[in-house]
Amino acid sequence: MATRSRIHVFDTTLRDGEQAPGFSMTPTEKLRLAHQLDRLGVDIIEAGFPISSDGDFEAVKAIAGAVRRPIIAGLARAIPADIDRAWAALSGAARPRLHVFLATSDIHLEHKLRITRAQCLEQIKSAVAHARSLCADVEFSAEDATRSDLTFLCEVSVAAVEAGATTINLPDTVGYALPADIHKMFSTVGQLLGDRAILSAHCHNDLGMAVANSIAAVQAGARQVECTINGIGERAGNASLEEIVMALEVRADALPHTTGIHTPSLVPVSNALSAIVGVSVPPNKAIVGANAFAHEAGIHQDGMLKHELTYEIMRPETVGAPGTRLVLGKHSGMRGLDARCRALGHRFRQPELERLYIKVTALADRTKSVNDDQLAAIIRDEMATPLTVSAAAGARSGDVACH
Repeated sequence: MATRSRIHVFDTTLRDGEQAPGFSMTPTEKLRLAHQLDRLGVDIIEAGFPISSDGDFEAVKAIAGAVRRPIIAGLARAIPADIDRAWAALSGAARPRLHVFLATSDIHLEHKLRITRAQCLEQIKSAVAHARSLCADVEFSAEDATRSDLTFLCEVSVAAVEAGATTINLPDTVGYALPADIHKMFSTVGQLLGDRAILSAHCHNDLGMAVANSIAAVQAGARQVECTINGIGERAGNASLEEIVMALEVRADALPHTTGIHTPSLVPVSNALSAIVGVSVPPNKAIVGANAFAHEAGIHQDGMLKHELTYEIMRPETVGAPGTRLVLGKHSGMRGLDARCRALGHRFRQPELERLYIKVTALADRTKSVNDDQLAAIIRDEMATPLTVSAAAGARSGDVACH
């Protein structure tokens, strides 16, 4: 079996994630979440953008002083004042990293920065060299890399490495790329740089492909992925940490890579972030959503009761979820109802179960789902009623298909 290569997980929940409207955190909240990320096992925590505000500076400084195992990164534009401010916040870290960025696409150079490619190149060389004079670990990000000219991007990457960058990040800043675009970009730059720097992917989710693009980058040679808890971030968000990690875990047959993430902590950290920012996770969110391990359709419930692998590709406890839920609703079948009754301590004969089934599905039509308290009330009512078998009920299985 081939050796599984190590993928470094760079968490930017506290920086890019916090920039999303409604997700701002106080320094105390950021420190609290940083400790959670440390326990989760992330390799790098991007703690903030120190030049952006006094609060962000203080948060980065506090995290750098208190969280000692992972690398602590601070973001800076390719400007001396930004870099100096970031270093002032990071200098107390056990493992500091200066993360310097400058846009490289013609769209950004012309309309935002109003500089030429040659000026861009010189600014990158100067900024990275300045950062390297302060810190041994320097990451350079070519903002809007996926819309940059590939030949120029190669030139930029080489220049940044020669100036002292140890990691080169090629972000899909606006979520524009397709997996094939990502693969081509990382393969091309990777062949040029060889082992002189680690390649990193930072993908946004504007077209819903952030995780797929991150995986494509890994397949093309990236060994660092930049992501956030719950996929939070600018606009439509970032690549979701939990989705990338579990894709590598579940599909190890096709993705021979490993991370240092303690996967049973994924749901607890997701919940901690939601509690801090006051924004709930959508129930259909992969890995950590409330419905990620919930089954209502009768055919699915029947399969799950016979063998979990029929409809679950990972066990709930693997990611720290409380367990599989068989939800009683209008699509549920007899086997699902029987399982819920048994869990409540009741065993019924087929005629009794059929009569319960009619009442449960009738209630579900009105309330969408039937919880244990409601089921217990129906059972009490039925147990107090003399049995009259409904022949019509026997014809209903409730095993509704859901593909």
